[in-house]
Amino acid sequence: MIISGDDPVSKGAQRFEVFTGSGKRREWPPEVKASIVAECYSGREGVSAVARRHGLDPSQVYAWRRDLRKQLEAAGVVLPTTEPEAPSFVPAIVEVAPAVEPVPTVRRSKKRRRSKASAVELEIDGVAVKISRGADAGVIAAVIEALKATR
Repeated sequence: MIISGDDPVSKGAQRFEVFTGSGKRREWPPEVKASIVAECYSGREGVSAVARRHGLDPSQVYAWRRDLRKQLEAAGVVLPTTEPEAPSFVPAIVEVAPAVEPVPTVRRSKKRRRSKASAVELEIDGVAVKISRGADAGVIAAVIEALKATR
């Protein structure tokens, strides 16, 4: 069997719970179930977020909601339907911005100024040699050889 690298098995355990007790199922007292269901109806979070926070599957919370609704209807209590609030629009006011005069841009010449600085500076045994741009390669080599010879 080949297991791809994108399945939960190859990723390893990300979260697990250790259940202590005789059975594998958790027993939830009716008060706790009611409080979890009430959190779902508060409107601050969805059912999935509430279920995740309590370590439950959302389908379990939906089943608890359905059971509670059936119990209340059997007792004669009619629950109000929770209709989603209709979307409303906010009026938009569009104002024309005053015309702004463009700021003149300063154009710089495309010619670059060449700096007077040396292209290469060498220091050998305390003697500094500055070689400017455009110097002859033969002259540069002769100067370096002369400095090496004086060491």
